[in-house]
Amino acid sequence: MTVEKLIGAEIPKRVQYMRVIIMELARIADHLICDSVVGVDAGALTSFFYPFTEREKIYELYEEICGARLTTNIGRIGGFERDFNETFHTKLKSFLKTFPPAFEEFNSMLERNRIFMDRTKGAGPISAERALNYSFTGPNLRAAGVDYDVRVAQPYSSYEDFDFIIPVGVNGDTYDRFMVRQEEIRQSMRIIQQAYSNLPEGPYKADLPEFILPPKNEVYNQMEALIYHFKIIMGETHIPAGEVYHAVEGGNGELGYYLISDGGRNPYRLQFRRPCFIYYQAYPEMIKGMTISDAVLTLSSMNVIAGELDA
Repeated sequence: MTVEKLIGAEIPKRVQYMRVIIMELARIADHLICDSVVGVDAGALTSFFYPFTEREKIYELYEEICGARLTTNIGRIGGFERDFNETFHTKLKSFLKTFPPAFEEFNSMLERNRIFMDRTKGAGPISAERALNYSFTGPNLRAAGVDYDVRVAQPYSSYEDFDFIIPVGVNGDTYDRFMVRQEEIRQSMRIIQQAYSNLPEGPYKADLPEFILPPKNEVYNQMEALIYHFKIIMGETHIPAGEVYHAVEGGNGELGYYLISDGGRNPYRLQFRRPCFIYYQAYPEMIKGMTISDAVLTLSSMNVIAGELDA
């Protein structure tokens, strides 16, 4: 999407809705693993196994889209490599039907569990002011009481078309972070239902032949397709010079890409805004005066992705 902004591409409405479905499935998968691990670190091992059956179904949906489960390669400039197939539609309809009751069963194990509440309430709190000072975004910021979501503040991929609620906490502690993510899962399901029910007709990729590889059968039989294939592979496609920033509301917060192009095939500069790297800086302050077991719970509830911490 950052490159699309740079080149001024017009993305079909169907592509935008398809992307929303995939991004919200990713948010659900992210939050399921985070909140189930919080349960484990509070001593509720059983809660860890409940969401994994449903998370597996999300991986199966990814597999239908791009052939991979964890190492997914779904994104393309302008859209998708292929449209959703019939198996994807069948599995998504099944997921939309079976996931809500399964999720509520998982939620009922922890949300009002007295032991879980005693372990998580007051653990690793952070105020709204301190969270903003540390540049928090995502569920960790909203759990501290700040109503900010990139999907609403700076809509992309037609998020303005959907009706959903942004959950906000009060105390910014482990329990609030857990509850915010639980409600975000419900809201993600609302968004997916709306996007899928109103999925527009039309192409699954933009009209960008200079950026999108043509199908192999066309390359073998049409001179124009062969020329475009050659130009893309050999790096002869014109990339405009410019400076852009684009951000999405990732599972952990604002995931941004700052791109500078000097017109060459490779970016002059490309920098990621990775949310975990930013809010992990607050961790020592958040656990000060806490017990060691609280420190473990706090880290889990922050959902720190270690790969983002490598500068």
